[in-house]
Amino acid sequence: MSSEIYFSNNYRDLCEQHGTGAGFQFEFSCQRCHDNWRSPFEPFRTGQVAGWVNKGINAVYGLIGGNATNGISNAADGLAGANWGSGRDSAFERAIGNAQQHFNRCARCTDYVCGRCWNPEQGLCQNCAPDTAAEAVAAQRRGLNDLVSQRAYEQGQQAGQSFDVDTPRQLVCPQCRTETHGTPFCPGCGHRLAVQNDCGVCNKPVPDGAAFCPSCGARR
Repeated sequence: MSSEIYFSNNYRDLCEQHGTGAGFQFEFSCQRCHDNWRSPFEPFRTGQVAGWVNKGINAVYGLIGGNATNGISNAADGLAGANWGSGRDSAFERAIGNAQQHFNRCARCTDYVCGRCWNPEQGLCQNCAPDTAAEAVAAQRRGLNDLVSQRAYEQGQQAGQSFDVDTPRQLVCPQCRTETHGTPFCPGCGHRLAVQNDCGVCNKPVPDGAAFCPSCGARR
């Protein structure tokens, strides 16, 4: 295997050492869109043979005896383990060679990206060299949304001029704990909420239920 390691942080090892499904396979991912590509599965024959041996031994375990079967099983597993490391390294090198046909390395950010996330004209990924037409359309949409948001905000400010900000409001009914959203009566139980009336003499707020105005003393 070459001394330079590619795809060091964007691949997943899917290899299986033991069992009838033993084999080598690696999954590589685009570091921009995170789409995945898997290398072709390569069977690990020694591990598969060990799996078949162990499976057969388990089936006839009662007929052969524990000591003999354990020895055969250990020998098969040992052979698989001895060949595993070199087999995996060779398979990984082949997988990297295949992956280099599906991914490009950005010269600016050094990310590995798939063909859809690659700008071949610039030799950079779409993050470092975005598509001009796509950026123009996105900018137009951002400008449209920003202007609409600003106009809606201004309309809300105008509507807010007529909103009574002085009248006290209870946002939760003290009787049934229903959210009132500032209504004078509870939508859950009909309880009258805190509403202050103005004095007919001094126009100052008078608490609900008060017999006299607390500001001028006028009788209600």
